[in-house]
Amino acid sequence: MQAIKSIFKRELENYFATPVAYVFIVIFLVLTGVFTFYLGGFFQRGQADLMPFFMYHPWLYLFLIPAVSMRLWSEERKSGTIELLMTLPVSTTQAVVGKFLAAWLFTGIALVLTFPIWITVNYLGSPDNAVIFAGYLASFLMAGAFMAIGSCISALTRNQVIAFILSVVICFGFILSGFPLVLDFFSGWAPRFLIDAVASLSFLTHFGEIAKGVINLHDLVFYFSMMACWLFANVVIVEMKKAG
Repeated sequence: MQAIKSIFKRELENYFATPVAYVFIVIFLVLTGVFTFYLGGFFQRGQADLMPFFMYHPWLYLFLIPAVSMRLWSEERKSGTIELLMTLPVSTTQAVVGKFLAAWLFTGIALVLTFPIWITVNYLGSPDNAVIFAGYLASFLMAGAFMAIGSCISALTRNQVIAFILSVVICFGFILSGFPLVLDFFSGWAPRFLIDAVASLSFLTHFGEIAKGVINLHDLVFYFSMMACWLFANVVIVEMKKAG
């Protein structure tokens, strides 16, 4: 745990040592405000809830999370500091988990800074705050799944642009997997269990359930399983690169 904590602290400090962190947070806060109050029709709906706020989060994360995660390992490989990192008394698993947790917490900080929107809806009406809290939880878990994918892809290449594009494409696939367009493609030839498996991979389905205030164990297991699987792949890739 001490090794993970050291990597975690190093990575988190690196974020705020450059303007990247502040630019990301400002962009995230501005876009969430625009999508909530303008595109989401917050005032026109006349309802005291934050559904217009949460409904755009998957699409915001689709681009913003890969923008954060693309540097996690690509920058280490490009600058050559990955060799230095691997000489420290930490295992690859500890390094991967530490870097991931720092990036995930960073996105969590950006999410927490949207609290004025929560205060606003309480000032204007009487919302169900338990549902809003569930929405924040769903958003944080989904950000973690996006970040795990981005971290894994970042380990594949030293080119941050390629890491960004591949992460966006893969995350987009997980978002669309529950859409009729995708399911219709499989329905013509695939067995039912495969179609159901593809549909169950949709981030939107699990996100929507939790955001409605229904916190089911299978939705939590889905997100944590996604993180675990992609982080495991991340460890394997780093080990292969190190051995090569």
